[in-house]
Amino acid sequence: MDKNKIQKIMQPIIHLPGVNSMGVIGDPGCEGLGTYNMKVYAATLEKSAEDDITLIAGDLVPIGNAHYYEEICDLTEVVAHNDIYVLRGNHDTGAYTEYFGRKNYALLAKDFAVVVLDNAMRTFEEEGLKLLKQVLEMEEVHQVIVAFHIPVPNHYIPNSVSEEEFTRLKEAYGSRKYKVKYLLCGHVHSRFEDVVDGIPLICTGGGGALIEDVSEDIRACDVEHHMVHFFMKEEVLQYRIDNLSENGYDRERRMPILKENLEKTVAGELMAHLKYLMFADRARRRGMGKIANLFEALASSEYHHARNFYSVIENPDPFGASIETFVPGEEFEYQRTYKMMEEYAREKGAVLTEQAFSGAKAAEKVHADLLKEAADMENFDKDTIFICPICGYVMSGDYIPERCPVCGGPKRQYEVFRAE
Repeated sequence: MDKNKIQKIMQPIIHLPGVNSMGVIGDPGCEGLGTYNMKVYAATLEKSAEDDITLIAGDLVPIGNAHYYEEICDLTEVVAHNDIYVLRGNHDTGAYTEYFGRKNYALLAKDFAVVVLDNAMRTFEEEGLKLLKQVLEMEEVHQVIVAFHIPVPNHYIPNSVSEEEFTRLKEAYGSRKYKVKYLLCGHVHSRFEDVVDGIPLICTGGGGALIEDVSEDIRACDVEHHMVHFFMKEEVLQYRIDNLSENGYDRERRMPILKENLEKTVAGELMAHLKYLMFADRARRRGMGKIANLFEALASSEYHHARNFYSVIENPDPFGASIETFVPGEEFEYQRTYKMMEEYAREKGAVLTEQAFSGAKAAEKVHADLLKEAADMENFDKDTIFICPICGYVMSGDYIPERCPVCGGPKRQYEVFRAE
């Protein structure tokens, strides 16, 4: 039986003479262990196989009970290729030590050291600060990464420990600050690089949690899911940040039978989503608000099921180039498929089918035109979109007709989508 990949730390100092590099994954699970988030985490584990060991910079789980720890550990053991070390985040509460052991410890690799400090409660533990002093005093230690979860005060975000806590950390490394080559943290679902007290600070939170706006300077649209690699080059400890492809994890997509069944499951979930929405619409028109609300909720649940199943097999292009890839499908539908089916239905006297394809064909052309505009994301200026709920026609611009130009549905019923 293979030994566990996740290391439970029992000693304050661990010697790893064969280790020359380390991958770092930030915040994989604090927003939940849903399939989409875990696909990103699995991709980081696959990418981190390039390194000798991996450090997870906190927030493995949304809350620290056994159920979530078991789930994240099971996934990690299956996917990981190297030994996994963990530091505690503010979401990693409860049973953390039962699964991962000590909260403050040091890894002494061949040419560098990593000192892991617990500041999940926004204070550095005295035990950890003493350990940092001890490691820095070792003659054989010359290049150190000090890793913790919550950032120290910096030039980008206020979400940090207090200045008083940072002062305690500075006192701990004291006159041996020259050995501290990097400060490393997570917590923020983004990334930034800074210099504090003359030391490079790397903040990484892109290993699973959805990337979010952090400040005017750090926007979600400018940051990808990512991980950090530390490595030795010409006897100097260096790092690089690798963005993750959204299709970086493809293990299950390469299993033909599983892929086929996932595709069928997605179709089934989406059909249930549509059926529930249509029934909810009927119920609401009959004044049965509670029943409508139930079926709208169930429809949402079925959509999220479909999203999770589809995320396993999805093979998207990079986000910045992805919009253009949707255009050919829309054009093929209105130029070929829907036109052909409309004509066939007319020949067979299937008037309702003919009508449905005719209306969809008109909408698909507008879809393609809007997608072509949206491919230039930064300059796309359509902030309000109207959808006719009767036929699905799409409208935007300064003039919106009182009646849908395809089916004649009234403007008062249009669904309105406004950008925030």
